[in-house]
Amino acid sequence: MAKILLLEDDESLNRGISLKLRKEGYEVLSATGMSEAERLFDEYGAELVISDISMEDGDGFSFCRRIRGKSQVHFIFLTALDQEVDIVNGYDAGADDYITKPFSLAVLISKVNALMRRIGAKGGANGGANGGGQVFVSGKLKVNCREMKAYKDGAEILLSKKEFQLLLYFLENPRQIISKEQILGAVWDVDGQFVDDNTVPVTISRLKKKVGSPSAGSGSAGFGSESFDDAGSCEGNEPCPAEYIKNVRGMGYLWAVDVAEEI
Repeated sequence: MAKILLLEDDESLNRGISLKLRKEGYEVLSATGMSEAERLFDEYGAELVISDISMEDGDGFSFCRRIRGKSQVHFIFLTALDQEVDIVNGYDAGADDYITKPFSLAVLISKVNALMRRIGAKGGANGGANGGGQVFVSGKLKVNCREMKAYKDGAEILLSKKEFQLLLYFLENPRQIISKEQILGAVWDVDGQFVDDNTVPVTISRLKKKVGSPSAGSGSAGFGSESFDDAGSCEGNEPCPAEYIKNVRGMGYLWAVDVAEEI
């Protein structure tokens, strides 16, 4: 069951949101103050944080920065501060979304469900296909969906939120040609963001460099290679491709290594 930390100092609103989220199948950690919310996060963790900004014991911007200092968990501001400068400050602090009050509870729930689908966390009937504790293994890579962390040969790979979402999307669709438009729709449209034509190839290029090559004893592969011939082998006796993500000219991209799932 995916876990959501809700920080809202209006007790009535807190109860209402918590009740709706629980009906959707999520586990909710409810806090009415920042110190309580930090304690809950440190003790139990969460896949998503929903936070007000104006509170008696601090401000949500500082809270978001502190969370960002130790986690890439998804973060949504839910606040009455609707000035442009507040919204900019919210995103600068590290928020993934910014919702102003008064708000539609149905829209909030839709955003929460969309984010949970994207990170592979499962709520209830509306949750994603992947369980919150799911782990993907592909070549030298191991990706923990619940922790939102990726590892290569046991060492953590530091990925941005979008890079992690992109990696997860490839792992969910291995050995399939995926178009740039499909990637935009799956990875970027969930946040309602406008992106230019270079966003996908630039992000894929960064991800390629970080995951390197699945081949034994080799580092990052040359990105121009179209051949799957390479020294070393993956599981079994099959030769490893030169890189995890292969460019398919005129069509899109392909995750070129088999993926196993650990639940």
